[in-house]
Amino acid sequence: MSNPVSPAPAPYIPALAGLYRSASSAAWPLVRVVTGLWMMPHGGQKLFGWFGGDIEGLAGFLAKIGLTPALPLAYAVGAIEFFGGLLLVVGLWTRPAAMAAAVLMLVAAFKVHLANGFFWNQGGYEYPLMWAMLAIAVAMRGAGPLSLDARIGREF
Repeated sequence: MSNPVSPAPAPYIPALAGLYRSASSAAWPLVRVVTGLWMMPHGGQKLFGWFGGDIEGLAGFLAKIGLTPALPLAYAVGAIEFFGGLLLVVGLWTRPAAMAAAVLMLVAAFKVHLANGFFWNQGGYEYPLMWAMLAIAVAMRGAGPLSLDARIGREF
């Protein structure tokens, strides 16, 4: 039976092999942590009024587009972004937090932004769909070795 893990291809510049080997262990935590960190200010904006945020304004918008009950949903959105983002940063309950974020971003992409086309600078779905795909990747892969999930030895 053959080894299911194939060896890494040789780099075009052999002198970079050591750098790639040493940096590769930080790549996945970087994806997971940045995904969480970038979500957290959006949740803080909604939940705590940071950066001019307003939960009532979000609830009004959600009601306007037909997402009800609007105020509980607004709080759920803020909680997923802030607390789910924090869970991703530390790598705890990573898969459920990532799936919640993915669902949230897919709703944003297809319920809020789809009518504006693809490009984010025109209000399109590009940006929330990208974050949804990153969250799905985190959910599929899990937290990885540099996480609280790994530290406690349990994961979803």
